[in-house]
Amino acid sequence: SYPQPLRGEHKAIADMNTPPLLNRREVLRNSALGFGSLALADLLQGESSLLSSPQLPAKAKRVIFLFQSGGPSQLDLYDPKPLLNKKHGEQLPDKVRGGQRLSTMSGNQSSIPLAGSPFKFARHGKSGQWFSEILPHTAKIADDLCIVKNIYTEAINHGPGVTYLQTGSQIAGRPSMGAWLQYGLGTTNNNLPSFVVLVTKNKGGQPLLSRLWGAGFLPSEYQGVRFRSGKDPVLYLTNPDGISEKSRRMLLDRLAELHSSQHSLSPDRAIQDRIKQYEMAFNMQSSVPEVAKLADEPESIYNLYGKDAKNPGSFAANCLMARRLAERGVKFIQLYHQGWDQHGGLKGGISRQCKETDQASAALITDLKQRGMLDDTLVVWGGEFGRTNYSQGKLSTSSFGRDHHPRCFSLWMAGGGIKPGISFGKTDDYGYNIVDKSGAPISPSKHKYDENAVHVHDLQATILHLLGIDHTALTYKFQGRRYRLTDVHGQVVKPILA
Repeated sequence: SYPQPLRGEHKAIADMNTPPLLNRREVLRNSALGFGSLALADLLQGESSLLSSPQLPAKAKRVIFLFQSGGPSQLDLYDPKPLLNKKHGEQLPDKVRGGQRLSTMSGNQSSIPLAGSPFKFARHGKSGQWFSEILPHTAKIADDLCIVKNIYTEAINHGPGVTYLQTGSQIAGRPSMGAWLQYGLGTTNNNLPSFVVLVTKNKGGQPLLSRLWGAGFLPSEYQGVRFRSGKDPVLYLTNPDGISEKSRRMLLDRLAELHSSQHSLSPDRAIQDRIKQYEMAFNMQSSVPEVAKLADEPESIYNLYGKDAKNPGSFAANCLMARRLAERGVKFIQLYHQGWDQHGGLKGGISRQCKETDQASAALITDLKQRGMLDDTLVVWGGEFGRTNYSQGKLSTSSFGRDHHPRCFSLWMAGGGIKPGISFGKTDDYGYNIVDKSGAPISPSKHKYDENAVHVHDLQATILHLLGIDHTALTYKFQGRRYRLTDVHGQVVKPILA
């Protein structure tokens, strides 16, 4: 028969004589004459390679990344192709495609008709850079911009593409670029986080998940902090009704004592992170309302950024907020603007997107420049990939769309050690492939650097370089391997450096 369970007094005596169960951390800490605690500390903390100072001469002190989620069409913004207009409606030649895989959204089309841009292009500035007519404000700052036209990626879908550009891996779970920078450079402002995220409100399109600004396997203190529009820019930051600042301070002091006591028994980095996060949140109770008070700006600034700047949570308001955060020592400011995924209705869709972003993007450059901040602020504008030179679905004279295109796309950079007033890299006359200096199409690979092409990892390596970081040296040991933002690839793109 089965043994009967203990009850009453017998169970109480048995419980008193049974040793408490040990968790994994306690076993490691108490085993092998204390050497287990060393193993535990290594498991919990990884291997820190925090940089006490920049390794290289830093040209930039901060980064503002204006990420355009969805994949803006380079062919309708920065990279004009008259041949496409001439051959509008003709089939994409096999020799141009070269057997390249297409997405499932257009790969099964019986017809792949070329589609010329419905917009006019013109040269602007002393540099003579090309801009579409739907970017009138950005065109005015042509001489401040470096337009990189030979970016490429392996990702052909949004989720992997955005994750790749933001974290250096198509697979979710790695630290974001902002987290890497905060880990490497630390913070100079104890009242604001070093990494802030701003997302344009009321925009549809591909979802933006918090892992895109997460810390991955880095300590959680390095993750981005999202600022929202409305009364509470940071959720759960204000004290509940009936709780004063003094009582909150007393609570945090006592809580820090308890955490410190626990940390002395168990060397868990997460405990230290929690203490730091509580302290940062307390300091932010006064600093966040101040930085979010856009009403302090003069009317001339609102005229510069556009009327939407008075609408909290709009792209224009977020650009203005980015400048205010940069002034206060925030090192990585990540803006996200959705809606660039024009699989159909391209003409109207991309025109609306430009109307929402063009003036404010240009205003940010102008504003930083007039304040003497552009020289040490790196601004990046771009998305996860480009768009195809052919129409997705049926091509009509009034409406068509473009599919995803990873083989070549454009983005621009300004300030922070970037050479102004240049276009770097070229694509073929069809806007389908990157070409070398002789005009011959190439098939670049991240495994072998090609001076004619800029891979996602090359872009990341260049951003780190401008901040004074050798991308090969900024590593973190996790589960027995040293990881870095650029994985085992990436080269600094020296021709675009000032």
